[in-house]
Amino acid sequence: MKVTLRSKEIKKILIRKNKSQNWLAHRLEVSSGYMSQLMDGSRNPSPSLRERIMNNLPEHKFDDLFLIKEAENGKRLY
Repeated sequence: MKVTLRSKEIKKILIRKNKSQNWLAHRLEVSSGYMSQLMDGSRNPSPSLRERIMNNLPEHKFDDLFLIKEAENGKRLY
């Protein structure tokens, strides 16, 4: 299983907070380039990064911020 960001939801959250993706990257202590990769789904957040995301967006639950993807047809996702 892989955990990915719900990037559309996170973008909506940032808009409501009047904050940018770069603001979130700074708060998470990751580069803006890495944050962009997380948002476009080309990278997946580690457990420790998921925890930092949840700590920085405490009013939202895990399922609001992340999507758990399971392998299809028994194929490995990694």
